[in-house]
This record gives sequence, C-alpha cells and structure tokens, in this order.
Amino acid sequence: MDTRNNGIGAHQRQALDFMLDALGLQHVSRTVLVMRGDGAGFFSPETSHAKAMAAANFRKPTKELGEMAMKGSAFWSAAPAVLQGEVLPSIGGVPIMKSGRVIGAIGCGGGTGEQDHECAVAGAEAVAAH
Repeated sequence: MDTRNNGIGAHQRQALDFMLDALGLQHVSRTVLVMRGDGAGFFSPETSHAKAMAAANFRKPTKELGEMAMKGSAFWSAAPAVLQGEVLPSIGGVPIMKSGRVIGAIGCGGGTGEQDHECAVAGAEAVAAH
C-alpha cells in the first residue's frame, strides 16, 4: 500500500533520530505496521499500539487525551479498568485524518513524549497527504 509506505518513510526518518518504536493502525484497530528502533524499550510496541488505539478511537491526539485525563474526570478514572490496557492517553498517538474522517492512527514510543508526538505527527501527515 503506497500510503502506508509513505508513512513508513516519515516514521523512519524520525525514529532513527530518537530510537523509537512506531506502530500504524488502519481502520481503527487493524495493525498494519510495526517498526522497532535499535535501543527502544522492550514494551514500546505495546505502548505504541495503545497510543494509536486511543488516538483512533477517541479521534484526537493522545497529547489532548492526556491533558483531559490529568483533570481527573470520572471517565478517565474508570477507563483503565474498563479498557484493560487497550488505550493509553499518553503523548505519542495521532489519528490519521482523510477528508474529515479517521482512517487510522499512528502511535510512537520510546522517546520523550514530545519526540513520540513529533514522530506520530510526521507519519500521520505523510499518510494523509497521499
């Protein structure tokens, strides 16, 4: 899929600088790409997946979701028990938008939150552009 390959290139350029893991989802839950950077943490693929799931299903970057969770609403207090680790409202997940619709998401992990977010944005923008 050319669209996915263009996103891979953007991810690769970002991930090489930060030793990140990157994971792309298509149609909200089907994993279509997992990239592991040398030196990335052993559980980074799992956190990257949970970030991508959160971004796709809540239709917003996890940077925003994390800010919402920090406010301590009843929803975010109950979410870990209900969602059992399937979503992670931590910086590094970005939905892929095309014509106003979410077509997938990218989650990155292993760097700082800002590095993870930067990587996810670069990949999502590259995929959405094609």
